[in-house]
Amino acid sequence: MSVLALFGPTASGKSAVAEAIAACIPAELVSADAMQVYRGLPILTNQAPARLVGIWPLDHEASVGEYQRLAHAAVDEILAAGRTPVVVGGTGLYLRAALAELELPPAPAPGARARWEAAYDDRGGDVAHAELAARDPAAAAAVHPNDRRRVVRALELAEAGASLRPRRDRLWTEDTRLPTLVVGLEVPKEVLERRILARTQAMFEAGVDEEVRRALGGAVSATASKVMGLREVAELPREQAIEALALRTRRYAAYQRKWLRRLPGVVMVAAEGPANEVADAILEVARARQLLPGRRAG
Repeated sequence: MSVLALFGPTASGKSAVAEAIAACIPAELVSADAMQVYRGLPILTNQAPARLVGIWPLDHEASVGEYQRLAHAAVDEILAAGRTPVVVGGTGLYLRAALAELELPPAPAPGARARWEAAYDDRGGDVAHAELAARDPAAAAAVHPNDRRRVVRALELAEAGASLRPRRDRLWTEDTRLPTLVVGLEVPKEVLERRILARTQAMFEAGVDEEVRRALGGAVSATASKVMGLREVAELPREQAIEALALRTRRYAAYQRKWLRRLPGVVMVAAEGPANEVADAILEVARARQLLPGRRAG
């Protein structure tokens, strides 16, 4: 028995296809989405039932390392129960973290980021960049002195004994912890854009503006504040918010499509049709490779 991984741009139907797969074989879904880990924004983040959905409050500072430990534990537990883990994601880094042993940087010292930010602001970008060049020449060569965020991050990593430019980047390799079939869902651009607009409009019909208002009434961490659409829904009139969020989502989908093409060993499956038909096509590939059990009885 192996792991199934589904990746595709937003609105490609990942959740529906994963649920259709789970209706055919003994399986359990594991989310690989950096924003669905948060509670309190189920409409805005398009949450569907799966492990690692809604696990953290909005004031929690999320990290890939913390997510990776939870994802590996979930996958192992599902396999031990005799079911197939179906890892479903639209966040490329989280997908890889769930499937592989990523070499993640060590945790920075407490207060390191604030200290380096203050040093950058007090001494200037050129001086901070020169400090980076002395500590990590490879990272300095890849970062402009005016890029405050990346210079600070690179200094923070260098101080912790890591690098913004590691010698070996395992993110794009085929290495996985367990035998894994990675499937990419392919939907024509024009279909995807129609789905994105329809889904954005449906969010507002479902009350996403009230959801965002409640969420922003409490503490929101730096990582949770990056949830796509949070600012647009909070600050813009409804029609403008719909337009702005749909545009931003289309741009993000284009980025995800580029990421998908970089996944080594990915099997592309046309996903424009009904979810059950897409699921059948995926299971056919998996069974042909002898990676999955037979169809669930009944």
